[in-house]
Amino acid sequence: MSLDDIKTRIADAEAKAGRASGSVKLIAVSKVQPDERVEAVLEQGHRVFGENRVQEAAGKWPAFRERFDGIELHLIGPLQTNKARQAMELVDAIHSVDRPKLARTLARLAQETGHCPDLFIQVNTGEEDQKAGVLPSDADGFIAECRDLDLPVRGLMCIPPVEEEPALHFALLAKIAVRNGLEGLSMGMSGDFETAIALGATHVRVGSAIFGERVKAGE
Repeated sequence: MSLDDIKTRIADAEAKAGRASGSVKLIAVSKVQPDERVEAVLEQGHRVFGENRVQEAAGKWPAFRERFDGIELHLIGPLQTNKARQAMELVDAIHSVDRPKLARTLARLAQETGHCPDLFIQVNTGEEDQKAGVLPSDADGFIAECRDLDLPVRGLMCIPPVEEEPALHFALLAKIAVRNGLEGLSMGMSGDFETAIALGATHVRVGSAIFGERVKAGE
């Protein structure tokens, strides 16, 4: 699989779903990938990337931004409140706004700095104990709370349970988004992004299918 293959599959999925060409943004998930693999994708002209950890992003992207114009960086992993300021300085979008304390911290920092990345609220559609995100039943209230804080909420994000049919979770996320007048849907990964596109995804997060299997530290 390659970047071009993924882009072709996205374009085909857009067409099949009757979506406008280019309506789905491909986030190349570069977490724990060696710099040379990331650089190869940048050299191919791709500019939208996703990182899981603020610390890793901080160690990688400032140097790339000096060399490549137009990079758009998305934080797709959990965000600790004590890393919020650094995240806001570093990324263009945060996909993991998942609790009131974090929302309040982001709002305070946005007031202080006059700047805030685009925000996506993470919904725990599978109601899994070990997974971050607001419960579906709490989503409407939390979206309203974030809007009351003047936060730029652009959409919703979910990570379906591994063992369940992802379409059910994508459909649920889309339903919550429509109900709240949100257009952004960050959903779909390497194994299921075509299903996500059929159900309205605006951002798909693809890592291993572009970069190859992740390289663990020490290998």
